[in-house]
Amino acid sequence: MVYIDVKGEVVQSGNEWLYDWYGIQATSPKQVTRALKNANGQPVTIKINSGGGDVFAGCEIYNELKSYSGEVTIEIHGLCASIASVIAMAGKCKMSPLAEIMIHNVSTSTSGDYRDMEHTVEILKKANKTIANAYILKTGMSEEEAYNLMDKETWLTADEALEMGLIDEIMYSDDKVDKSLLNSLKNNAITFCNSIGKLDNNLLAKFKNYEPRENHPVQSNKDDFLFLEKKILQNEINKKRCR
Repeated sequence: MVYIDVKGEVVQSGNEWLYDWYGIQATSPKQVTRALKNANGQPVTIKINSGGGDVFAGCEIYNELKSYSGEVTIEIHGLCASIASVIAMAGKCKMSPLAEIMIHNVSTSTSGDYRDMEHTVEILKKANKTIANAYILKTGMSEEEAYNLMDKETWLTADEALEMGLIDEIMYSDDKVDKSLLNSLKNNAITFCNSIGKLDNNLLAKFKNYEPRENHPVQSNKDDFLFLEKKILQNEINKKRCR
């Protein structure tokens, strides 16, 4: 059995190194594809604890898992939200009684005039339709039922997810579970999801296009210089987290 983590932010391939540099957990299609290739047809278990991330990166991971030649088992260990919930639909799915699934509409940010806004609405509607297919294929639910779950931003416990057919089994089902702990987790799940560290696209682009400032007082010492620049960028990330 080969174990593959899908934890932290789901990011586009090529961006994972920056998250790793800052110690922020992230998963990219490239990482999963490489792990599946190394597994070489052996049974794999995907361990999920993720608040989601990039839609197309998540869809690529889903496709890689669906097309894998060996057996794929999904284990939801904590939070499985947004596009991570789509990834969870790619195989036989087990869920911890302390975990939660969150399903919602695709979201984005845009700017421009009314034509740009109307165009963005159409893009989001089509993206929702493609995402809904993962839930429909897994459960046999109707499009209307899938859209309703997404519109409401639905949070599901393991029992609820099992009843709907989104998962196939509840882990540790023979063990006694503290119900008060389950309620506490559910009441704080949204806060947990929003607190997950992430780097937005503007910050990623800024870093990729970054050029060191001229005549910087510590440029003579490369290690000190990189450390200072890292601190400056980290401050920007922290400001964005506090919004």
